[in-house]
Amino acid sequence: MAKVPAAVVAASGLIGGYGVARWTGKRPLGGAALAVAGSLAAYEWNRQAGPRAAAGLTAAYVAAFAGSHPLAKKTGAWPAVFAVASGMAAASWAVTRRAD
Repeated sequence: MAKVPAAVVAASGLIGGYGVARWTGKRPLGGAALAVAGSLAAYEWNRQAGPRAAAGLTAAYVAAFAGSHPLAKKTGAWPAVFAVASGMAAASWAVTRRAD
């Protein structure tokens, strides 16, 4: 079975969480998608790079989610979501690239 990189899971969680909330009109459902993907990514970050890296990347994931809100007021919702998802994927990759 192919392994999906944690960077992809984290970015997909941010994009998918917003998409689910937007298209269903149910913000808690989007939050659930965001949380599930974040939990899976955190598990992989811990496995690949250890608990300190996982804690830092989890904090970055939450900060990316929170930061997308004020950024959306300046750039629009989807550009903000894609920007923070890209940043999160880059951070994840940078921290875990040498761990495997």
